[in-house]
Amino acid sequence: MEIILKQDIKNLGEKDDIVSVKPGYGRNFLIPKGFGIMATSSAKKVLAENLKQAQFKQEKIKNDALAVAERLEGVKLSIGAKAGESGKIFGAVNTIQVAEALKKLGFEVDRRRITFESEPKFVGEYVANLNLHKEVKVQVPFEVIAE
Repeated sequence: MEIILKQDIKNLGEKDDIVSVKPGYGRNFLIPKGFGIMATSSAKKVLAENLKQAQFKQEKIKNDALAVAERLEGVKLSIGAKAGESGKIFGAVNTIQVAEALKKLGFEVDRRRITFESEPKFVGEYVANLNLHKEVKVQVPFEVIAE
């Protein structure tokens, strides 16, 4: 069953992608929740027209994301967290803290676009993956220090 996604869905696809899913998942979850519509021939034509009109806008967004990615090269963040004597921090550093640290440096990045390769639960160095655009992804190193 083919579905046209109306919004980004993690591990499935981005908005306006045509994805193939199992019929039960499409009929019972994606369509009723408003996450997608059936990919009929008329819906595909409407999608093609909308994509054609939005292409110029997407180029501008991509260029802005590339500019931010260039400015992020060489940036290293330092995030403070309360830690025990063994170096294990209380809780974990989350994407909100990384987004706030980036905001202090002048970069406006949505916290939902940030992921980690490994959960930062100890004092040390980690890497945050920033998905600025569908085609623009940046890795920003950050260090968790004990406060």
